[in-house]
Amino acid sequence: MSQESKVNTKESSPQASSKPRKSVPVLDPSGDQYYWWLNTMVFPIMYNLIILVCRACFPDLQHGYLLAWLILDYISDLLYLVDIIVHFHTGFLDQGILVLDKGQISQRYVRTSGFLLDILSLAPTDLAYLSLGPHTPTLRLNRFLRVPRLFEAFDRTETRTAYPNAFRIAKLMLYIFVVIHWNSCLYFALSRYLGFGRDVWVYPDPAQPGFERLRRQYLYSFYFSTLILTTVGDIPLPAREEEYLFMVGDFLLAVMGFATIMGSMSSVIYNMNTADAAFYPDHALVKKYMKLHHVNRRLERRVIDWYQHLQINKKMTNEVAILQHLPERLRAEVAVSVHLPTLSRVQIFQNCEASLLEELVLKLQPQTYSPGEYVCRKGDIGREMYIIREGQLAVVADDGVTQYAVLGAGLYFGEISIINIKGNMSGNRRTANIKSLGYSDLFCLSKEDLREVLSEYPQAQAVMEEKGREILLKMNKLDVNAEAAEIALQEAVDSRLRGLDQQLDDLQTKFARLLAELESSALKIAYRIERLEWQTREWPAPEEAGAGAEDEGDVGEGEAS
Repeated sequence: MSQESKVNTKESSPQASSKPRKSVPVLDPSGDQYYWWLNTMVFPIMYNLIILVCRACFPDLQHGYLLAWLILDYISDLLYLVDIIVHFHTGFLDQGILVLDKGQISQRYVRTSGFLLDILSLAPTDLAYLSLGPHTPTLRLNRFLRVPRLFEAFDRTETRTAYPNAFRIAKLMLYIFVVIHWNSCLYFALSRYLGFGRDVWVYPDPAQPGFERLRRQYLYSFYFSTLILTTVGDIPLPAREEEYLFMVGDFLLAVMGFATIMGSMSSVIYNMNTADAAFYPDHALVKKYMKLHHVNRRLERRVIDWYQHLQINKKMTNEVAILQHLPERLRAEVAVSVHLPTLSRVQIFQNCEASLLEELVLKLQPQTYSPGEYVCRKGDIGREMYIIREGQLAVVADDGVTQYAVLGAGLYFGEISIINIKGNMSGNRRTANIKSLGYSDLFCLSKEDLREVLSEYPQAQAVMEEKGREILLKMNKLDVNAEAAEIALQEAVDSRLRGLDQQLDDLQTKFARLLAELESSALKIAYRIERLEWQTREWPAPEEAGAGAEDEGDVGEGEAS
């Protein structure tokens, strides 16, 4: 066998066939993987942002841990490089659709200004170490160009965290620390440039005991910088022009920082108050209303306790208003995930269509009742049904003390009064007194909302009426004779309505026929009128007829003579 055939055999053998390489997946910019990568990039960016300037201004720090800094520097550079690769594999939205084509992703990324900043942040400025030596960390200041990535990570975290206000405060404190840190490093560098211990403003001479330690140098500079930027006073007066310029710059920075901090804190407090106002009703207006109308102290105390219960236990009564800005379908899914298990336990709604339950969930109104408060009384007109979400309610006698039964979470009452069941002996009146034993959370479903939903589901309405009829039979509150009479009356009314509909259809047919005949007659009359007009145009005019008669008379006289 020739060498060429051996090579061909090896290439064609399945063992020698190359396996397809797995391509790197494209990341969704709103997905979890991309989010966690952003959080990973926070560490190298913060390392360069905080440590580089410190190493540049404190030579002892740079000289004492050179090997550790070089390792950390190149680890951060490696992460910077991987971040560029991640950019080339991160999709983007075009017309609302996630683009996964790597060619389009690469073209779009290369054309952005972020790509230029990313490349400049990885420029090999470290090569200058060969001539300047490794103790010049200022050569790596171009790594600060990756800071926009840090802001992106913070923005993503703020939208994802469950405590956005706390995160905003923590982010603000981090920014303040970075500003004070940079200012303290610049202060120490300026002190070294002017000469340590030359006056009371600069850093003391390191030859003094205790001031030679690196920790003391940094803490002293940080403390001095904090005093300046917070403008709390107790600062030595500057003696030279450089010191005056440094102080002026710091005071201007302090004014801007103070305004930023106050604005940020005001925004956080406003957001917290707005959230509280959206979740919980404003009790100040109700308290003022009761004061103006001199409501008795006992009733006022009950109202205040009710508001306090909502605030302490984080209970909401205006869920519809809170979710109103969501798209209808998304709002329905949120409501279903929260309330559908409770609604599906109601016997009368069991085995109903899922779409019907979703519609009903959007109609549920949460209500909270205080201890001893009546939910309904015997004889009241029933316009809604109630589902117990949490708490206990008692069925009591007219005296309000004797208890017949206790209803717990997951039970319901008043469902029969919102469904028009023929033969219902109680009509739409309440048949019992229901009183809350403690604080009870209920869901309320009104008759109008149920009717509106069932109008689109006639089959479900029939099923629910049948279940309600079975419940009334068990309770011996269904008059079969009255039901039969109502059914017969309803059938008679329906039959009469069908007859009226048939008569109306006949009248409409006759009216349409008469209208057609009228249009035909009008068309014929118009045609005849037009024909007569053409005929009259052929008749001679009255003047021409008179002149002709005179000519004929003259001719006759001539012949006679």
